[in-house]
Amino acid sequence: MVALAVLVTFVIVGVLAPWISPYDPNAQNLANRLQPPLSEGHLLGTDGLGRDVLSRLIHGSRISLIVGFSAVLLSAVFGVIVGLVSGYVGGWVDSLLMRIVDAWLAFPFLLLAIAIVAVLGRGIDNIVIALVITGWVLYARLVRGETLSLREREFVLSARGLGASPMAIMMKHILPNCLAPIMVVATLEVGVVIVTEASLSFLGLGASASEPSWGGMLADGRAYLTRAWWLATLPGLAIFVIVLAVNVLGDALRDALDPRHEKIRSEEIPA
Repeated sequence: MVALAVLVTFVIVGVLAPWISPYDPNAQNLANRLQPPLSEGHLLGTDGLGRDVLSRLIHGSRISLIVGFSAVLLSAVFGVIVGLVSGYVGGWVDSLLMRIVDAWLAFPFLLLAIAIVAVLGRGIDNIVIALVITGWVLYARLVRGETLSLREREFVLSARGLGASPMAIMMKHILPNCLAPIMVVATLEVGVVIVTEASLSFLGLGASASEPSWGGMLADGRAYLTRAWWLATLPGLAIFVIVLAVNVLGDALRDALDPRHEKIRSEEIPA
């Protein structure tokens, strides 16, 4: 619940960023550059161009959350479709799709994302596209394995015997039984995507220069590590907190949705 509260807080801050941000995140004031935290008018200090760090952190949360949730949602949708078709149809279709997945997994995740963004160019849309292209294989593998175990179950055989179409069987009988592991993996992947987006922004391949991002703030703070520790520490701490909250929430969802965990816990309770 604490992790959920932290994540909801970040979401609210991102949604209300234009209204709760004390300054324009791109407003420069060289006379006030490198002001430390708790300075007058700047709670978290200013950067090398005199921009308010708190305002940039608030607006940077929007980019991280938009990229994180959008990329995970689109990756899950595409990967689930591929996994359902591959696992249920089987045969040469399954072999072909899984060989494509195997080939995709042979490429290093981050390097493939860097290559795609380098070709498409900077921007939030291109980052989401790159992360979807690199992330759908995880869901395809997961759903394919679940579908293989479910397609021979009695309720699926009964639906098939009653004349249900393959599409109806996949959507009404197999997919609902795959939602629990999909939700757990998707929750954990949000943290992975946020870190990847920050890595791309750190390398100069993320959001445009006019859009503040936590990875970009980390990159800007490299030159001031000995003079202005807060420039790199604060965005790094923000990434750490939100990814930790997402991972804890994912673990909690796994425990809550795994019937085997419930069985083990009930057996541990003394009579």
